[in-house]
Amino acid sequence: MKKVALISLGCTKNLVDSEVMLGILERQKYDLVPEIEMAEIIIINTCGFIHPARQEARDVIKNAVLEKNKSKNKKIIVSGCYVQRNQASLQKVFPEVDAWTGVTDFDKIGQIIEGKSFQNAQNCFLYDHTSPRLISTPPAWAYIKISEGCSKSCSFCAIPLIKGPYRSRNIPSIAEEIKKLVSKGIREINLISQDTTFYGHDLRLNDGLVLLLEELLNIDNLEWIRILYSYPEEISDSLLNIMCEERICSYLDIPFQHSHPFITKRMKRGLDGKKSLELLERIRKQIPDIAIRTSLIVGFPGEGKQEFDDLMAFVTHAQFDHLGVFTYSPEEGTKCFELGDPVKEKVKLRRKENIMNIQAEISYENNQKYVGQSIDVLIEGTLKQDQTLMVGRGQFQAPEVDGVVFISSEEIETEIFNTIQKVEINGRDVYDLYGNVKR
Repeated sequence: MKKVALISLGCTKNLVDSEVMLGILERQKYDLVPEIEMAEIIIINTCGFIHPARQEARDVIKNAVLEKNKSKNKKIIVSGCYVQRNQASLQKVFPEVDAWTGVTDFDKIGQIIEGKSFQNAQNCFLYDHTSPRLISTPPAWAYIKISEGCSKSCSFCAIPLIKGPYRSRNIPSIAEEIKKLVSKGIREINLISQDTTFYGHDLRLNDGLVLLLEELLNIDNLEWIRILYSYPEEISDSLLNIMCEERICSYLDIPFQHSHPFITKRMKRGLDGKKSLELLERIRKQIPDIAIRTSLIVGFPGEGKQEFDDLMAFVTHAQFDHLGVFTYSPEEGTKCFELGDPVKEKVKLRRKENIMNIQAEISYENNQKYVGQSIDVLIEGTLKQDQTLMVGRGQFQAPEVDGVVFISSEEIETEIFNTIQKVEINGRDVYDLYGNVKR
């Protein structure tokens, strides 16, 4: 059977769609290979959210075309958000691509490869527990996409234009998928969505995320449940109450985006810095050991010195455990596109660096509280660059975006890979911790 290589770009939601395509191809007996040089069919699942993501996609497509030119029997298929938004322009730039498909027909990847006709779906593809899925993350954890699309109206965001309105999976489907994964050794699941706290609104559920969590807590041998991508105004007392359960990670990812009232109003975000700090105080009062991650945008139209100073003061006061910064990217079709892009790129980059420097100091000081403590760590294996070091994460560290725990051992014990162990922390740097397995 033909050899297929798939390159997944962009966010974790995209990764899940890629894993479903891999699952379908595996079921159809395609030979999955890790490198495009080895493949007869190259699939690129793109992100089109912001300009840097689109540039990355173009570079990857260009590289695939160069590979195809070396061997004319190769086929290139490009899918995902970038195609959904800009297929016509992409086709002009890359006529060598054999097939294009957006975000509606990931489950038709077999027909697309074979050139067979099919009825295009009207809505963004949303998998369920019956969908084949080949997990590509380490064996101990996985992402679970609980919905697709977004019904918010943030002025800078193109996701509703690409994915359409919010659509939730039902609770039994999510629970059934997780049961299957746990039976295969998954210890941690990470709930993902464009807006996880909005879960179930379209199904007319009150406190839908809480109802989902209650169901997931009934699953035996599921050790950690992590909630990612929470909308600030939707963090309810009932959610915070259930998060006190030991198996739900004391962790929230809350993208505040900005603090200054003028900017948050322009962004069509509900909370300014003052209200955001009040929310953080409420969360930390109810869950004292919680780790909070946020993401911010610098360089939004109208962000001058005063507005940026306000953002820096907000970051200092908020004392986030983890933080990421994006530079503003104007997106055609969004409500703020007409505002232009008046902040120079070099100014944006300097502001991003300033914020990250503040956060680095906060993170370094914050990590000191773990030194001398014995914490639960999900051990994933050894470090690729140094096979004498094991690597893992605590409940307060989300996969792929936060720091890790490096674990020294005189002898690498493979039997503790993909298990949760007590680790004594004896060192820290800006983002990572260091320790030894407790005996």
